[in-house]
Amino acid sequence: VCDPKDYHLVLQHLQKGGIPAEVRQNLALKGFCHTAHYDAAISAYLAGGKIPEILTLHPLQSLRYGENPHQKAALYGYTANSTPLGGQILQGKELSYTNLLDLDAAWKATASFEKTVVCIVKHLSPCGIACADTVETAYRLALASDPVSAFGGVIACNREVDGNAASAMVELFVECIAAPGFSSEARSIFSKKTNVRLLLMPDLKIDPPVEYRSVNRGMLKQEIDFGDPPQTEWKVISERQPTEAEWASLKFAMKACQHVKSNAIVFVQGEATVGIGGGQPNRVDCVRIAAQRAGERSKGAVMASDAFFPFPDSVEVAAEAGITAIVFPGGSIRDDESVAAANKHGMALVATGVRHFRH
Repeated sequence: VCDPKDYHLVLQHLQKGGIPAEVRQNLALKGFCHTAHYDAAISAYLAGGKIPEILTLHPLQSLRYGENPHQKAALYGYTANSTPLGGQILQGKELSYTNLLDLDAAWKATASFEKTVVCIVKHLSPCGIACADTVETAYRLALASDPVSAFGGVIACNREVDGNAASAMVELFVECIAAPGFSSEARSIFSKKTNVRLLLMPDLKIDPPVEYRSVNRGMLKQEIDFGDPPQTEWKVISERQPTEAEWASLKFAMKACQHVKSNAIVFVQGEATVGIGGGQPNRVDCVRIAAQRAGERSKGAVMASDAFFPFPDSVEVAAEAGITAIVFPGGSIRDDESVAAANKHGMALVATGVRHFRH
């Protein structure tokens, strides 16, 4: 008997003459799980703090349901007594299965930017990402990217939410907001929206720096994509060089692009998305979706693509929408055709050599 909570149950059965086999089996299961956690802690210590090859998960809480009401679900953590995403829920109902997925995606996106940034996510897809001098401005720019999709989504930012930002955010129906801090004025404003979950995050650290996904009869493990490796060199492969303003937008666009489901396409004005297309089986459809979302804002915008263009049609559609500069990994056997299309339309084309798929 390893859990004091079971003492009373065991005592009751002993007083009645014996412990049933079913109870003994449950106690045995608890006992071996308990010692397994000890062994996992020892192996983690001997591994120098690295995640051991034997992955131990601790049940944290049962969830109301999974993606749909007929699916059971639960939240597990790498350590016992940990909290959802390592944060603290300040108000609102318990986080749901989909809340946790969306918040994780939004938080990883915001944690990858050094400047003040806001990311809005709906169904695991960013619908707006923007950097600005204040959280309020960044939020308004991110919301403007796709206000229709933002309805009922989640918001994450990498700075404290103040009163001005809170006043702007409560105008929209959102499920959750994650941030490293909420001012007292912001807490007061959000308290009037009791259904909005506020998740206070301790820091911007993504821990551990790996991610797991279940597959039939197994698990996949990979390092998290934190952006281009340090030695990455961006090369202009078009006749025209990007302007200084286009360079700044292209760098933001590629960082935002890595958080969008492949085939990811992002249109950017300044340091704010104006159109996002992703999650489609072919890339040119994603360009069309981004252009549709952006509308007139695509004129003079830049574009980022998470992978190469298999055909020049994506460049042609981007040019028709008014895109002036593009950044992409390159590497297709038809790159010359994409370069020719960019030169024909007077566009700047930059190749990074680094792909950022997110399936």
